[in-house]
Amino acid sequence: MNVTSVILEQIDREAEVTRRALEKVPQGKNDWKPHPKSMPLGQLAHLVAVMPSWISMIVKQKELDIKPANGGNGAPRSFESTKELIQAHDKAVEEARRAVSEMKEADLQSKWRLLEGGKVAMENPRYLFIMDNFNHLAHHRGQLTVYLRLNEAQVPAIYGPSADDHRF
Repeated sequence: MNVTSVILEQIDREAEVTRRALEKVPQGKNDWKPHPKSMPLGQLAHLVAVMPSWISMIVKQKELDIKPANGGNGAPRSFESTKELIQAHDKAVEEARRAVSEMKEADLQSKWRLLEGGKVAMENPRYLFIMDNFNHLAHHRGQLTVYLRLNEAQVPAIYGPSADDHRF
């Protein structure tokens, strides 16, 4: 099995369980957060929904500066409805699948850089940044499930059953 196949399989696995979590996000609570230093629920849900698009960005760009000289990518985004959230997620997954499918196996070994203010923070083979994206997604999806519980929403089964979802 090649690296591309492994990445595509992981995209599909993570997309399914992420979708389950996004479907449970309560509407009308975008500004809710468990602590003043925490990210608001709407922003976190949007982040989790679009994180698969980071894979296509890693494939298509040679680097990313997380603190660019021009000040960044604008204000954090949120969602208006669960339908909008799911649509954003489905689009991000499709973009990621397409980008990885079109990539040559050798390109996955090429170096990719994460910059901070123009300085190299990390440089690794592209496939490692893609795999790290799955870990990053799992982290934020885990945060989201805590937010769900604290808002009396059902927590879906992710890697095993939850108190609300016994599908395993």
